[in-house]
Amino acid sequence: MAVAGPSPTGSLPRLRFFLFVLTIFLTATADEAVAAAGSGGLSIGINYGQIADNLPSPSRVSWLLQSMQVNKVKLYDADPNVLSAFLGTGVEFVVGIGNENVSAMTDPAAAQAWVQHYVVPYHNLPISTTTTTRRTRMITCVTVGNEVFKGNDTSLKASLVPAMRSVYGALAAAGLQGQVNVTTAHSLDIMGSSYPPSAGAFRPDAAPYMTQLLDFLSTTNSPFLINCYPFFAYRDDPKGVPLEYVLFQPNAGVTDPNTGLNYDNMLYAQVDSVYAAIQALGGQYAGVDVKISETGWPSMGDPDETGATPEYAGVYIGNLLRRIEAKQGTPRRPSVPIDVYVFALFNENLKPGPASERNYGLFYPDGTPVYNVGLRGYLPPVEDSDGTRK
Repeated sequence: MAVAGPSPTGSLPRLRFFLFVLTIFLTATADEAVAAAGSGGLSIGINYGQIADNLPSPSRVSWLLQSMQVNKVKLYDADPNVLSAFLGTGVEFVVGIGNENVSAMTDPAAAQAWVQHYVVPYHNLPISTTTTTRRTRMITCVTVGNEVFKGNDTSLKASLVPAMRSVYGALAAAGLQGQVNVTTAHSLDIMGSSYPPSAGAFRPDAAPYMTQLLDFLSTTNSPFLINCYPFFAYRDDPKGVPLEYVLFQPNAGVTDPNTGLNYDNMLYAQVDSVYAAIQALGGQYAGVDVKISETGWPSMGDPDETGATPEYAGVYIGNLLRRIEAKQGTPRRPSVPIDVYVFALFNENLKPGPASERNYGLFYPDGTPVYNVGLRGYLPPVEDSDGTRK
């Protein structure tokens, strides 16, 4: 929201009174949001990227997410400024170690130093509402690297699982074994085949690494994270990919000839193809859950990015949210509700690449929704967030 302009001198007392009352109201609202988050809140997670020079301060973002009753946030780093702004809110975080630091994390001493600095201070924290006080973990998962197998850096690929083991060992040494998962997020192009879903298979060049990775995930009971974007399929082939199929709209769906399972949307088909690829590497990995670490739809794109509109973005996210709140599972695992982190909280004006990359946000940096999907939040004016000007 935009900050209000200067008021005439005569209205200052009334303005101060209004802000006082508003502060009391919003404090109560924030407490209720924390309580709601503690009892479940919204089931979605949101990716909070910061590749921009016009975003609100983390303290204001904290108010925004609490007012939306969102209690799961995923970062691409472990920014202490962000984590500190959310202290006491009950919001749980996935934090990340960037690709540039993966190789360093193979050194147990470096991993222990990272865990002590970025994880331990945010564990077992008191969370207070108007009626109760409880203790909770603020960081629930560490992602080591992001889309590592998308590039050609063989050294990075070889370092990934050793780094994950090192970080896991550092968490165990800190007494956090079993309380903080360790995993990594993959691009869907890690798949060599994804159709039909039952024939899902990893790329031949990635498969050798996958066995090592799945051994780790299975042993530590950590999830397999996948970034899925049906938008890409529609953008690349708008005549061949039905719009209704990618937007969760009514359609006849696609039936897998091997299993007889019917898919009425592409996202579920993509997830089940990953389950099939995991299963193909061995039944011992059947207990590994697949979670969607990113999915979204851009509201704007370059002229050749067909479908990048606020209307389609609103339909995609809105229908996805309805399915998440209905606790739907995929056809392959109907009893396991899909676990999704939507990409992204804000449009990020410094992201490289096509225009769509800068327009995945649910909100503009001023807190205005990019499109209406029923997610209403309050981004306080600069002076209201914590009493100081940011």
